[in-house]
Amino acid sequence: MTNCFQRNNPGRRTHTANILNFLVLLIISGSLFISYSCEEPSSQTGKALIPASDNVDIESTLLKVKSYTMYSDSIESMMQTISYLGEKYDPWFGTTRAEFVSQLRLDEPWEYLFYEIDSMRLYLRLLSVEGDTADPHFLRMSEISETIYTDEKYFSGQTIGLTGYTVGDIPLPTLKADTINNIVLNVDNSFGEYILRDTKYLQYDSLDFREFFKGLHFQILSPEDPIFVSLSVTATNSDYYSNYFVIYMNNGLGAPMEYVFRIDAVTPNAVFNIYRHDHTTAEPDKELKHINDTTYLDTLSYAQTFNGVFTKLVLTGLDSIKNIAQLENISVNRARLKIPVYYDGFTFSRTTIPSSLYLRYLTSSGKVYLLPEVGTSFYDGMVDTTATFAVDDVYNLNIATFVQGYLDDTSGEILPELEMFILPTIRNNVILKANGASRPVRFEFTYTKF
Repeated sequence: MTNCFQRNNPGRRTHTANILNFLVLLIISGSLFISYSCEEPSSQTGKALIPASDNVDIESTLLKVKSYTMYSDSIESMMQTISYLGEKYDPWFGTTRAEFVSQLRLDEPWEYLFYEIDSMRLYLRLLSVEGDTADPHFLRMSEISETIYTDEKYFSGQTIGLTGYTVGDIPLPTLKADTINNIVLNVDNSFGEYILRDTKYLQYDSLDFREFFKGLHFQILSPEDPIFVSLSVTATNSDYYSNYFVIYMNNGLGAPMEYVFRIDAVTPNAVFNIYRHDHTTAEPDKELKHINDTTYLDTLSYAQTFNGVFTKLVLTGLDSIKNIAQLENISVNRARLKIPVYYDGFTFSRTTIPSSLYLRYLTSSGKVYLLPEVGTSFYDGMVDTTATFAVDDVYNLNIATFVQGYLDDTSGEILPELEMFILPTIRNNVILKANGASRPVRFEFTYTKF
């Protein structure tokens, strides 16, 4: 550090010189004080010293968000690891029915010259069971008429073509709720005879079995109160399978044989889930009446599992900021949505709502993509229930990367519109506050303008 005063050296400096130095310093200090007093405050002075190209403005604002409840049956549902069967009811959302379609895969090539079918069984591992387990329930399996492929798109509202052949309605055993159920169903021998009717297709060659027998449409029928179950259609271990058919046979001389068709094969079968939603069965005072109505701003919006209704969020006000961004450089510091939760005191509470929500964005060409944040810890997406009162619970969703992409997009491809939904693997619905509610959606936005 440089000294303000030189050291005293009596051999070279005089007392008069020290007085003169003091007066010079006093005059300089006074001049600096007068000059500083006439300038702007320090925050502006620093800015004035920075070249124009380095100037920055940090802006923070709350932008309005419009919420709408939407529904589409054209949501992709193929190659999901979990499939569902049965029916469930919600007093707000009505009835949801789940089915699935799957191919069968050969366990090994056919090598028998003669066989007699003794019996046939279907082994299933139900991962979850809910509903009325005391009432009778039946599994129905119908042959599909069109070949399905692992790289094709199939949708939750897909129409299924059938050949007219049905395995039959097989009664389910008594199931246990809220636990895994390993069950064995007796299948009529006629299905074994039907599927083995031309054994030249049971080889690993150009005669593809899945072209010969294209697959099955699975349903659960409940004459009384319904049941709702799940199972995995993806093998987790090549040495262990959970869902498969076994045809038990003999060679005519008493030697036992068996032949297996896999549902949860290691090399995956083509499979897709089907969900049917009937919102009109909800309780009259709770029924969703403004689905796909973008002219009505309801105080509530909804997100339903199994590709049901979802919330569309329109980020109004971002377009005007985008106009600024086209003229000046803008860097997004923070962009966060806070979505308040609605509890009805009966069906919906802190313990019933989904732990997280997901977002996808829309494009002018009609395509839909997950936000770049989804799948990262930055995205969050979780519900915050740490508040003292449940009325203050919110979902936090960070969307800064998406917003930056929207502002930088000069093609007009990215729209300031998001769709908020629940993954089908999460079985709970949620109701959200919106628009003119006492606590509507908050869009907290902070950016730097260079």
